[in-house]
Amino acid sequence: MASVTAVIEDDTAKPAEVPGAGAEVRETLGRDVLGRRLPPLKERLYPPMPKEFEGGWIATLAITAFAAILRFWNLGNPVKFVFDETYYAKDAYSLLKFGYARQFIDKPEGAADKAILSGNLDVFKDTPSLTVHPEVGKWMIAAGEHLFGMNSFGWRFMPALFGTLTVLLVIRTVRRMSRSTLIGCIAGLLLAVDGLHFVMSRVALLDVFLAFWLVAAISCLVADRDWTRRRHANSLEHRDGSRKIGRWLLIRPWRIAAGVCFGLALGTKWSAIWVMAAFGILVFAWDVGARRALGAKRPLLKSVFVDGLPAFLSIVLVAIVTYTATWTGWLLHDNAYGHDYASKNPAHGVMKVVPDDFRSLIHYHQELLDFHTGDYIKKATHPYSSHPAGWPIVARPIGFDAVNDIKPGTNGCTAQPPTNCLSVISAVGTPLLWWAGALALLASLVYWIAQRDWRFGVPIIAFATCWAPWFAFDDRPIFFFYAVTMIPFTVMALALVLGKILGPARQPDLPSTPRRLVGSAVVGAFVVLVVLNFAYIWPILTDQVLPHPDWLSRMWFKSWI
Repeated sequence: MASVTAVIEDDTAKPAEVPGAGAEVRETLGRDVLGRRLPPLKERLYPPMPKEFEGGWIATLAITAFAAILRFWNLGNPVKFVFDETYYAKDAYSLLKFGYARQFIDKPEGAADKAILSGNLDVFKDTPSLTVHPEVGKWMIAAGEHLFGMNSFGWRFMPALFGTLTVLLVIRTVRRMSRSTLIGCIAGLLLAVDGLHFVMSRVALLDVFLAFWLVAAISCLVADRDWTRRRHANSLEHRDGSRKIGRWLLIRPWRIAAGVCFGLALGTKWSAIWVMAAFGILVFAWDVGARRALGAKRPLLKSVFVDGLPAFLSIVLVAIVTYTATWTGWLLHDNAYGHDYASKNPAHGVMKVVPDDFRSLIHYHQELLDFHTGDYIKKATHPYSSHPAGWPIVARPIGFDAVNDIKPGTNGCTAQPPTNCLSVISAVGTPLLWWAGALALLASLVYWIAQRDWRFGVPIIAFATCWAPWFAFDDRPIFFFYAVTMIPFTVMALALVLGKILGPARQPDLPSTPRRLVGSAVVGAFVVLVVLNFAYIWPILTDQVLPHPDWLSRMWFKSWI
């Protein structure tokens, strides 16, 4: 297995440190901050990946299967609408049946839910409905309803599937960054047993899809970094005048794929825009670093034209086109909400050149923005509202469902009178994982800045852009479950830090060092404790019937109740 602590290329190396060309470049080596001789430039640009026959995909699929078993087990229960499923599951079915969202009967209160649960799907009115998020996530829920019917399993199938696939992506992304199958698998296993990600994978809400598309986009960008540097490294075999600028790589397939994923993330929730913007800057910095390491003159200026402009087209423009395409259903249905705006409001000025359908779509977006930022939402309150400052330490989780006062001897309640039972679904992160993850993020910031280790910048930037923007909206109800987009990147940071604790992999011709043995014991013990912590809170994640004292023993803080 490749070393966990493989030397990372020094992107700040000056051109003078890479003199000459051809064999001289490969033989003239610098030294790191500890005075150790660096490997050849080609290996620093593209460290070798661990070989797949060593078990890479076997381990990946085994952990992914474990995550799938957890998420699909008893998925259809409870057989009812949980929390905001009452909106998204019905909106999804409306898209599936009519091509656009329609209002549903609401009198008496809950009439549509009761009808659907009894098998009557004729609950939609003829009037269109304003939905307050884009349509990608709802179309994904609709795919499950198409496959398995308009029932609790059907509307939860796709969240469970994409929650599971997120685990797979995290494994492969961390494996690529660390050059270690072990560290990648640790990251995937930790995500598999996180309580918040687990719950969000089992309810028909949008955020687990947002998390998937963001992880997919960033995974593509990390793959592009490898793809690009491997080609730069190969070009060292034929160094000539091109040494001054490196290879021209105008079409980069992984960046186009990242643009598509970012477009689908935006088509799920607009908050993805902050992640896309930050990573646009980060990947440009990667390009500048690569050309500087190659010895290019004026790497910043050259990267602007050779890398920056193509990156904008590949990522941002592709994302915009993809996002616009996600509104195809709305554009094709004249009865969709707000589609007739342009016909009722003649265009003025520059808007005259915009087709009516797109002018109506722009106005629809203005209405969505007003909903999320207007006085109505700012004055709203909710008992489970949670300030984002407390999210990294699980200060205020959210309850999705609760049945209280279950009498002894009924519905599986084994309590002795006068104690009653209850069953709940609490979207709470596995505490030990989140608390250790918060510390790992701080350590990652140090590794990124002090040691210039690019790998730690990936989870730091992703976590920060999934978290920090919510502070601007703390005057309206926001919820802990939004943090499900943060946890994949938290486990990435945690796994990389655990890799540092673990130490270098044992060389085949050398015995294990005490450092490696101690590191293995520490990392193994931590992973086991996280799994046990998840097992302990399992009943409050899965609607299990618990005697009141047993439930209370899992509510570790008053703010969790």
